[in-house]
Amino acid sequence: MNEDNMTVTTLPELKSKIEGLAFGQPRILVAIAGPPTSGKSTLAEDLACTLGSTAVVLPMDGFRLENDQLQEMGLLHRKGAPETFDAEGFVSLLRRVRNESTIPFPTFDREADKIVPNSGQIHEGTRIVLIEGNYLLLNLRPWSDLNNLFDLTVWLKVDREELEARLISRWLTHGLQPDDARTRVLGNDKKNVTFVEANSIAPDVTLKSRRSQVIFFPASKLFN
Repeated sequence: MNEDNMTVTTLPELKSKIEGLAFGQPRILVAIAGPPTSGKSTLAEDLACTLGSTAVVLPMDGFRLENDQLQEMGLLHRKGAPETFDAEGFVSLLRRVRNESTIPFPTFDREADKIVPNSGQIHEGTRIVLIEGNYLLLNLRPWSDLNNLFDLTVWLKVDREELEARLISRWLTHGLQPDDARTRVLGNDKKNVTFVEANSIAPDVTLKSRRSQVIFFPASKLFN
């Protein structure tokens, strides 16, 4: 990814840009991408809240492969890497989102560590679909088939030290001991970070996410 050509924006500007793109259109698809723990889901949910009932968040995580399948494939230790997702199924769903009015989609329950089928819903009144995930901008097939499906692409950029701290914190909250959490981050998560940064196309806009940045506050404080 060539960061020199990124257009840096602010949250209010991003909200206005999305509203402008959606004006007069039956439906638009907005990709919110970035490395793990960059704040994608937080940003997507906050935007959906401020954009109103016509906006829906569609997480890529609903297309993770289940643990037993990963075990059979010898990929359980790489859980979260691009090859541990049903990328073709995800591409197929987004093509349907562009062309069909009502579509259910799966989500991922982090507490239970499993997929919840048909727990999300794109309905006839959905005009803005906020798709969030690590690999939305990958330039490798089948992920690259997503490139012509998005009306706007957003990249969340985080300082490397801050990102590592967030990743370790995530595993600590999942019950790992500090040494185990750091081993997990260095042995798997940071590989995914490096991969996604090296193999993603340039986005339309980027947001810089830093410690205490506004995107991690409740939506009511973002645009008032």
